[in-house]
Amino acid sequence: MERLTDYLRLANQEAKTARAGGNTPFGAILVDDVTGEVLMRQGNAEGDTHDATAHAEFVLASRASRTYSKEKLWKCTLYTTCEPCPMCTGGIYWANIGRIVYGISEARLLELTGADDKNPTFSMGADKVIAAGQKAIRLEGPVLEMETEIVAVHEGFWNKK
Repeated sequence: MERLTDYLRLANQEAKTARAGGNTPFGAILVDDVTGEVLMRQGNAEGDTHDATAHAEFVLASRASRTYSKEKLWKCTLYTTCEPCPMCTGGIYWANIGRIVYGISEARLLELTGADDKNPTFSMGADKVIAAGQKAIRLEGPVLEMETEIVAVHEGFWNKK
């Protein structure tokens, strides 16, 4: 039986690793829904790459798209610590990943980041991006039992201004 919290904990570990490396604290993993195997892991990498688009979900979707067929990816889930932004949701859409599970909402993230220049959060949920497309990507979240653990990785990181 699938345990959302187990997979989200793995994604949160990627967020911890990203933060320890000087990057913003976000993480994602890709799981094969058929086998339950974790296929890929990714933390945010903007600081490493000097690329503002190097969000964990976007980089993971791009890597997955180059590695696996669209048919396989449709049977996968991308687990992410925070609701994907519109750019990341678009990347997941184009990669053909069939399901997204996120830990905390974009609204909750905004409460954590405030007006910090490192994360000018959109006020637009992933559901709106998916609804504008032609694919029936399944979206689940927030997973409230993970909020405390995910928020803890963000504490003291953001300059709310």
